[in-house]
Amino acid sequence: MKHTLSALTAAVLIASAPWAAAQNVAVVNGKPVPTSRVEALVKQIEAAGRPVDDATRAQIKEEVVLREIFMQEAQKRNVASTPEFKSQMELARQTIMIRALFADYQAKNPVTDADMKAEYDKFVAANAGKEYKARHILVEKEDEAKAIIANIKKGAKFEDVAKKESKDPGSGANGGDLDWAPAANYVPEFSEAMMKLQKGQMTDAPVKSQFGWHVIRVDDVRDAQLPSFEEVKPQLKQQMTQQKLQQYQQDLRAKAKIQ
Repeated sequence: MKHTLSALTAAVLIASAPWAAAQNVAVVNGKPVPTSRVEALVKQIEAAGRPVDDATRAQIKEEVVLREIFMQEAQKRNVASTPEFKSQMELARQTIMIRALFADYQAKNPVTDADMKAEYDKFVAANAGKEYKARHILVEKEDEAKAIIANIKKGAKFEDVAKKESKDPGSGANGGDLDWAPAANYVPEFSEAMMKLQKGQMTDAPVKSQFGWHVIRVDDVRDAQLPSFEEVKPQLKQQMTQQKLQQYQQDLRAKAKIQ
């Protein structure tokens, strides 16, 4: 009877050995390293938007084994008893708890499609209208600007004068080209003068702003070219999710009793 029981026990152990091995990445100095540690790191990487292929998984397994080796050595040296270790552990615990709090809040308070559409509609309302493809020449003195206008009216090419005379480092080298932009992108004095110009027209008099004196020409005008809702949806979701979390943090700070 004893021999029968021993045989049965051995059979069970042999049968369960592959299953037990599958639960572990490795056995380090006699201590099993569970596969769950690998899966936890895999989830973190995937959550960050990075795919995990076989090569990456192999690297993760090696990392987990190395961590176990280092952990065992740290335990031998009793480093966990030092004040510095305890302080760092407390900071790590706080970080993990706070991260979990924010993740829980975001999971329970997601940004909806309706939220994003409402924000997109505000963007469209604020940016609808005309866009201008303008050029300008920026100088320090009004007399300089007047001389430039006179020179261009005599036949000088606007782009060439801009490259030579403009003090705007951003557009001067490109012949004064400001590319397409709505009037709201510019300071009021500039935009008001620009909107009065027809396609191909230049200002007859210099325009004063906080930056100096401008000579402005409008090369073209078109309806504002705005991205579709679907195009901006991913960016909008990320932005609004972050804003919502920041508001939650500010609300908690405002409600806290701090002495």
